Amino acid sequence: MRSCTISLVKRIYSSVIKRQLSTMTKRIAVCQMTSVADKAANLSVVSQLVRDAAKEDVKMIFFPEACDFICDSKQDTLKSAESISNGKTVQLYKQLAVQYNIWMSMGGLHEKNESDPKKLFNTHIIINNKGEIVQTYRKLHLFDVEIPEKNIRLKESDFCTPGGHVVAPVDTPVGKMGLSICYDMRFPELSTALSFMRSEILTCPSAFTYATGLAHWHIILRARAIENQCYVIAAAQTGNHNAKRRSYGHALCVDPWGEVLADCGESGPCYKIAEINSDKLAEVRRNMPVFQHRRPDVYSLYTLSVRNQILQEHSGKVPDLREAQLTNQTPTPPGEMNVFGHVRVPESCVFFKSLLSYAFVNLRCVIPGHVLVAPLRLVERNKDLTQEEADDFYKTIILIQNLMETVHKTHSCTVTIQDGPDAGQTVKHLHCHIMPRKKGDFIENDLIYLELAKHDQLKSGHPSKPARSLDEMEKEAATLREELNKMIQNS
Repeated sequence: MRSCTISLVKRIYSSVIKRQLSTMTKRIAVCQMTSVADKAANLSVVSQLVRDAAKEDVKMIFFPEACDFICDSKQDTLKSAESISNGKTVQLYKQLAVQYNIWMSMGGLHEKNESDPKKLFNTHIIINNKGEIVQTYRKLHLFDVEIPEKNIRLKESDFCTPGGHVVAPVDTPVGKMGLSICYDMRFPELSTALSFMRSEILTCPSAFTYATGLAHWHIILRARAIENQCYVIAAAQTGNHNAKRRSYGHALCVDPWGEVLADCGESGPCYKIAEINSDKLAEVRRNMPVFQHRRPDVYSLYTLSVRNQILQEHSGKVPDLREAQLTNQTPTPPGEMNVFGHVRVPESCVFFKSLLSYAFVNLRCVIPGHVLVAPLRLVERNKDLTQEEADDFYKTIILIQNLMETVHKTHSCTVTIQDGPDAGQTVKHLHCHIMPRKKGDFIENDLIYLELAKHDQLKSGHPSKPARSLDEMEKEAATLREELNKMIQNS
């Protein structure tokens, strides 16, 4: 009886340990292949790799850049490009994800550029196990390289348009994932920006040339993993695609300590299994806390254009300006509201009111402490203020500037009004931006005006700054009300 009890306890204990390990460790498959001009042949390879890898209990499978096709001429490349939202190739990828209940990283694909038939986008897409595109990333850095002595010439800019955004990390079953493509790996600013945004995994699907791969592939990818303390997953093309082009291969998974966990060598098509371990990630970051040791007082990295929502043209929906404006606003709560142009500001987000003006927290902040002051009356331009309103408005600006410098422990502020549409005004209600400044908060000081001009691009349907939650804004407003009362009492 006692031995049976001990055996049962062991089985239970073993089951608990396995469950704990499964929550810490997620299996992935990193693939490599030799794409050709025949899209059907490439799809057959992708399908076989998915079928085989799915049998090994992987949560996500990673395919290389140009997994859809590689042609040997610009004309054929442009002709073969497809839409992301309704192209046949992507639809078949979605079906595979559903059929095998697996997440897929595909990229970059040759995306048809609807506005310029002479160019395309190189686009990395993430598909979930329900067959939905959860995020897309268009390659930022285009590979324009010519090395005559090594017979290398590839001008990606001849046929490709670069992307316009760093994409915020994506939540996946294997971790928070930062997206890039091939040549992007040579620009550490991108991977560092993604690590600042809490990436745990950096992906870099590639079609690296043989000569540059031989010299730099392993070195660069291990460096990106070490300096950002992230897993790096780099699916790869390998072998001869045509008479003009040969790829290096060696699809890799590297851990945050720089150890290569999987290397596919130069064979293909094939895949390797690797395990993403959250405990390993935490251990490396704990033992070597480089993020705590950075010196933002001396240097800083500021990302000018970050996108966290899927592009409208990739969502499969018809663009609708009115819908874009509505979906980029915080849901309106019940209670008193304040007029601010075409939108309404909840009273809970207002932290000061005078007789004729009010101050409120911002939906999208260029920098921490970015708040707004506006007249209570709907007034479009500075010139439309009455003398009494003008006196009150500018007294309020001075008061709120003092408050924000006190709260954020600064001795400087950018105080600016975008007075009219040609000055960047997007809300037809006069308002003043107050932004507490610290040394080094922008690489170049005047870049704040470029970011301010872009921070609420509602017309594009994808502003460069994500909207904050109502709860976050209400908490900030409550804190500022309390600090303002203290400041007034002590004055």
